[in-house]
Amino acid sequence: MPIFRLSDRVSFPPPHFAGQEGLLAVGGDLSTERLLLAYQMGIFPWFSDRDPILWWSPDPRLVLYPSHIHVPKRLQRTIRQGVFTVTSDTAFERVIDRCARIRIESGEGTWITDAMIEAYCRLFGGGYAHSVETWQNGALVGGLYGVSLGGCFFGESMFSEVSNASKVALVDLCVFLQKHGFDMIDCQLTTEHLLWMGGEEISRSDFLKKLQASMKKKTLKGPWSIRRCCVLHPKPAPG
Repeated sequence: MPIFRLSDRVSFPPPHFAGQEGLLAVGGDLSTERLLLAYQMGIFPWFSDRDPILWWSPDPRLVLYPSHIHVPKRLQRTIRQGVFTVTSDTAFERVIDRCARIRIESGEGTWITDAMIEAYCRLFGGGYAHSVETWQNGALVGGLYGVSLGGCFFGESMFSEVSNASKVALVDLCVFLQKHGFDMIDCQLTTEHLLWMGGEEISRSDFLKKLQASMKKKTLKGPWSIRRCCVLHPKPAPG
């Protein structure tokens, strides 16, 4: 498959043209307009400081239906004990910075470059990006961030400095998304951690169909108010 080079015009080729590893296009910019179009089409940016901007649409795609999140008994006990305080959209820049720094400190490297941080902070300012934070004794110890459009939350990254901190943030996010009628969380790439939390691999074509339907819903723009976890109400995943 060819790799498309983007121009200044805000547009993308159809995502099914992506190569075997999911790479679709190179170039363009990280403007709010282009990022929102990318997410609506099932495309996301992922690159390092050494690379040009790279745009991806992998096959298969990992998704997490909010009502299907796996909450084992030990995590349920942690939630009931109130070990963490949970907030949302109160420390977005700190969360995204911490997600980047933890990966760098671990030697993994990161796609969360300074340019990406600036771009997603603009999305946050526009009410499209959101963070969920977990606190312990007044300190930020975990969290996640992503983008919300229509009935889909596009998860970008999470971090945890204390055991279960990011898991609690994800559980509370799923409760909030289920309550507000969201269809799915786009987890983008498959990881063992997200599979364990209830993520499911689906084909790109299936994902794009679900995404198209999800984009017909009204976007719930920020700021969001996510607090203490409540009971999930399981329901079948979309067909």
